Amino acid sequence: MKQKTTKLLLAGRPKNGWVNTPAVRGSTYLFESYQQWRDVRARRESERLVSYGARGNETCHALEDALVELEGGYRASLYPTGQAAIATTLAGLLAPGDHVLVTDAVYDPVRNFCRQFLERMGVEVEFYLPSGEDIPNLLRPNTKLIYVESPGTATYDMVDLPWFCGLAKSVNALVVADNTWGSGWLYRPLELGADVSVIAATKYIGGHSDLVMGAVVANERAWPQIQKSSIVFGQTVSGDDAFMALRGVRTLALRMQKHGENALQLANWLQSRPEVSKVYFPALPDDPNHALWKRDCNGINGLLTVELHSRFGLAALETFMDALELFGLGSSWGGYESLVIPVELGKSRVRQQWSGHGPMFRLHAGLEDASDLIADLEQALGQMSSKTT
Repeated sequence: MKQKTTKLLLAGRPKNGWVNTPAVRGSTYLFESYQQWRDVRARRESERLVSYGARGNETCHALEDALVELEGGYRASLYPTGQAAIATTLAGLLAPGDHVLVTDAVYDPVRNFCRQFLERMGVEVEFYLPSGEDIPNLLRPNTKLIYVESPGTATYDMVDLPWFCGLAKSVNALVVADNTWGSGWLYRPLELGADVSVIAATKYIGGHSDLVMGAVVANERAWPQIQKSSIVFGQTVSGDDAFMALRGVRTLALRMQKHGENALQLANWLQSRPEVSKVYFPALPDDPNHALWKRDCNGINGLLTVELHSRFGLAALETFMDALELFGLGSSWGGYESLVIPVELGKSRVRQQWSGHGPMFRLHAGLEDASDLIADLEQALGQMSSKTT
């Protein structure tokens, strides 16, 4: 039986001589006859056929195949952004009168979508603790969907996903997991019982900060509604972007390993610093999420969040970030470069109190040499401390 890395290199490869599926560009597809046109239109709702550019092409289909292999799902769909993938999925699976449970550790744009669109659509949105411990008390007969981030945004809270999925089945609800953190390589929600896995392919799938894309991989139960929603909302990607994402898939395993190695070195070093109160990183043995991470994940990525001691204020955090040279100040992550961004959980979370915490920042460890990244952090913390004391 082939190993995962080998399968990743073979998935979505063409059988026409090319090593990589070429980028197909086109909007209009011409049929040889009226009979062929009629036949394709009759079958394209249940089969994946080339019929019109907005419904994908050979390059998009190759990427979908690779993502299905990566996630272990039934079918995949591509979107222009990760947020588009999430919004289209939620809009397609929910209806007025439904109740949806969403983690309080959710990506902020998804929280905004729930409040600004789903609630206006007549869906009741309720947030649960990032650990999921309160889920049994929140389930209702009209709970139709549980939305999971595991690990969650910024603090990397993990949930016992098989347990979650068992609870969801008891009320016939679907489980949708944002799997951007694991990207199908580190974490496989569908194997743990989820119905849908959503990935911002902008991040680790692309891997080079040069494309924006979202993807959904679903099981057979959830797929029909997701497909309908994608078509109705006109969601599609270009052949060029699909080509670049497929190229990124080929090196995903190697890049993830290096990101994880660098992040672990940074986390261990930061834990020893006097300026640091806490490092949020599931691979650390003393992290509260370590046991679930070790059970369910195949490694770690480049993300970690750092909390400074409360004696430091926002001005100190600003001094620190401005002093960094190798860490760019940018909102994304998953590319080859290291990044930093401030974290302000008090402005977003509704189920947890964040008063009394020190300033926080998130790092993404890129593919640079770890010793250079540590040296950069050391000089920036030094400048921050010298201006604070």
